[in-house]
Amino acid sequence: MARKSVKLIVAGGFGTGKTTFVGSVSEISPLTTEENITEASVGVDDIRGIEGKRSTTVALDFGRITITDDIVLYLFGTPGQDRFWFMWDELSQGAIGAVVLVDTRRLDASFPAIDYFEQRQIPFVAAVNKFYGECPYDEDEIRNALKLRQDAPLMWCDARDRDSSAVTLIRLVEHAMAQLPVETWSTV
Repeated sequence: MARKSVKLIVAGGFGTGKTTFVGSVSEISPLTTEENITEASVGVDDIRGIEGKRSTTVALDFGRITITDDIVLYLFGTPGQDRFWFMWDELSQGAIGAVVLVDTRRLDASFPAIDYFEQRQIPFVAAVNKFYGECPYDEDEIRNALKLRQDAPLMWCDARDRDSSAVTLIRLVEHAMAQLPVETWSTV
């Protein structure tokens, strides 16, 4: 039997935890394209609420999870800043779904990612990254603020925790499989 590859995207705004998420769950040392934030980004990158952030993804993050001998998940983390969004179309090509990480300190940073996947009809789950184990809002408040459709899964995760990230990916795959036509399952 041929090995099947499943491509998943980890997206979200600048500083939502995408690199951390991919790194926490990947079975290999993830490929990252992190660079130090420099003075050149002043006035370009919005760091309100994440003033302590020292590095950022400038291309992509990549990780892998082997599910069985014949099924492998490939994770592609997108860069979060507006100036790198031109890469999203290439990274999303062939993906069955996406995790959109949400930081409740900066909800507006999640709007473009949610819009991106809704417009392209790519299944996604919105995952509130519980920085420091906290989230001051309930599900209805977050759903309303993000204008999430009722059929879009919303969940809580901790991008630093392997199990939490894995549960998020499981929910994404379940959601994507429910959205995909049955005849495409064997090619995923």
